Amino acid sequence: MKTFKLIRYLMVVALSITLANCTSEYTPIPGQDGVDGVDGIDGIDGEDAATVACIECHSNTYRAPINSSYDFSGHQNGFAWTFASVRGGDDPTNRCAQCHGEQGYLDYITLGESHIDGYANASPISCTTCHDKHSSFDFENDGHDFALRTFDPVTLVIDGTTTLDFGGTSNNCITCHQPRSSYDIPGSTGDYEITSKRFGPHHGPQSTMLEGIMGAHISGTEAYPGVASSTHRTGASCVSCHMGPSEDHSQGLHSWVPTENACTSCHQNGVPTEIEGWSTDMARLEALLAANNMFDVDGYYVPGVYSAELAQAAWNYRTLLEDNSRGIHNPAYTRALLKNSIEALEN
Repeated sequence: MKTFKLIRYLMVVALSITLANCTSEYTPIPGQDGVDGVDGIDGIDGEDAATVACIECHSNTYRAPINSSYDFSGHQNGFAWTFASVRGGDDPTNRCAQCHGEQGYLDYITLGESHIDGYANASPISCTTCHDKHSSFDFENDGHDFALRTFDPVTLVIDGTTTLDFGGTSNNCITCHQPRSSYDIPGSTGDYEITSKRFGPHHGPQSTMLEGIMGAHISGTEAYPGVASSTHRTGASCVSCHMGPSEDHSQGLHSWVPTENACTSCHQNGVPTEIEGWSTDMARLEALLAANNMFDVDGYYVPGVYSAELAQAAWNYRTLLEDNSRGIHNPAYTRALLKNSIEALEN
């Protein structure tokens, strides 16, 4: 019996030693290297597509003519931001700062109004006023947004209800190039009180002239064309006419001065400088208003109460003058406003 226990004990010890050797670290003996495998097929070379697309615009070469042309623009050379940006006011639709400086414009398009007190430390209009970041990098399918801050249709401040949609990038222009809301457009009956020497749509009626709206529609022999019927409205855009490519940086690009090519692509008989009869009819209307003592020595309106016809004609005169296209934006609408205003004051 004792012999059997001893044998069993020795077997346990031997087994333990064996297991210990099995779990100890094994040191392999290096063998001869095997034969290399066959090389795989090369993959297709990648493309720096995203980088190339960015560099196309985001480079000094691309920006140089933009910066150069901007130096010729009214946005760059205008001085109104130095005083207009500090002007707030109780009416949130009629604050100078919303279009005459960067901070006011950014608040206007993001918050719906510029600051009631204006901006003491204003900045002039610059690249970052209109441009921010891309809404999409899929330009092929989504279109190129040029990193503009807004493409939305614009509800005019003059009445708060009329909305203009010029489509795409041109909507960015309408935001400021519209009549201000300081004055009601004179109606066809009753006297009208002009309360300010600056009576009129201010400096921005380009969008409404192009659309063919917001003039004082005096009855007369010249018919008013349909809304949005001008060829410049249906077959062109703010951008196509005012920002064409150009080697002369004083035209096109970011100078916003129409190039000759932008005009002659449609006007094959040459570049028009004004519609026919513009200078003669404007001088005639101005003389009729002056004969009624409507201008002061500086050419501003004299505040006072005037007949409906005089007030309407005064509104139209200032609208056509401030449009600054000499009738080219909308020839038919311009003729109707001019001719009918003249007739009303001569009859």
